[in-house]
Amino acid sequence: MVLKSSRSGLSRVLPLFSSGTIDRRQLLAFGVGAAAFSALGGPAFAQKAKPIKVAAIYTVPVEQQWVSRIHKALKAAEARGDITYKFSENVANTDYERVMRQYSQEGADLVVGEVFAVERPARKVAADYPKTAYLMGSSFGPTKPNFSVFDNFIHEPSFLTGMVAGKATKSNVIGLVGGYAIPEVNRLMQAFMEGAKSVNPNVKFLVTFINSWYDPPKAKEAAFAQIDKGADVLYAERFGVSDAAKERGVKAIGNVIDTSSQYPGTIIASALWQMEPTIDKAIKEVIEGSFVAADYGPYSYMAEGGASLAPLDPKLVPPEVIELVLAKEKEIKDGLFRVNVNDAEPKPTL
Repeated sequence: MVLKSSRSGLSRVLPLFSSGTIDRRQLLAFGVGAAAFSALGGPAFAQKAKPIKVAAIYTVPVEQQWVSRIHKALKAAEARGDITYKFSENVANTDYERVMRQYSQEGADLVVGEVFAVERPARKVAADYPKTAYLMGSSFGPTKPNFSVFDNFIHEPSFLTGMVAGKATKSNVIGLVGGYAIPEVNRLMQAFMEGAKSVNPNVKFLVTFINSWYDPPKAKEAAFAQIDKGADVLYAERFGVSDAAKERGVKAIGNVIDTSSQYPGTIIASALWQMEPTIDKAIKEVIEGSFVAADYGPYSYMAEGGASLAPLDPKLVPPEVIELVLAKEKEIKDGLFRVNVNDAEPKPTL
C-alpha cells in the first residue's frame, strides 16, 4: 500500500517538476522522498546534524591570497560550530587524487579545494563517492550528482581598482604580474585594464605571468623588470609584487586580500574576495540534505557580498577620484553597469 501511494504521488507531481513548475523543496513537500528525487537526477543526500565534517585540500600554503580566503571562511564556520575542519596544504598535483580519496574514505561530508590542474582525477574521485559533497575551484562546470564548482569572480572590484590605477599613473605605464594565464587570473586582469582605460585612454600595459601560484621572489623580479620599463603602478596579482613596488617607490594595487597595512603608502586600492557566501551556502545545503551539483561562481559577485572594494584612503587617492570610483561602484551594485567577464589572456600593449 505504501509503495502504491508513493507511486501515485509521484505520478501527480512528475509533470510539474519536469516542466519547471515546482522545485525540489516543493517536490519533497508533496511527500516524494529522496529516493524518488534521486530517480529524477538529483542526489539522495540525507540531512545531517551539526557539526558536519569538512576537509580541504590546498596546493599552496594557506597564507597564499586565494587559499587564505577559503581557509578564513571555513575557520569561521568551525568557530560557529557548524563544522569540524581539517585541511592539507602544499599538496602536489600528483598527490591530489590520493589525498582527496583519503578524505572521502574517512567520511568527510564536504570536501573543498581547487582542481585547476587535476580536473579529471578529481571528478573521478567524486564519482566514486556519490554521497560526499564536493565544492572545488575550477575552470569548468559542475558534474552531477555531487561535484560543485566555484571561482573568484572579483572582476567587478578589479575594474574599480583599475580606475584608481588609471588616474594614479604619471608615466601612463601600468605593470601586471600574474600567476598563470588561466581564466581565473585573466578575467581579473582584463577587468582591471578595462577600468584603467575607462578613465585614462592613454595608458599602456606590461603583462607578465610567472607560471607559479606561489613564488614571491620570481614575482618580485618580474615587477622590477616592469618598473625598469617605466611602470609606476603595479597590479599585484601575486605575492612579491608589492615588495618590489615598495622598494622602488611606486604604487601597487592589491588583489583578493587587503595588504595595505603591510605596505602603507604603497597599496592604494585592493579588490577583495569574501568566500563566506559560497562556503556558507554549501554547508547549509549539506546540513539540509539539499546539496546538488551547481556553479557557485555568482556567490563571489558584489551583489552577493562575495567581492568588494577595500576602503580608499583620501591621503593616497584624491577625493575626486574616490567620488568617481564610488559612483561606478554604486552603478554596479544597482545593476546599472556590468563589468565584462573576459577570460582571454591579456596581452601587453607597450
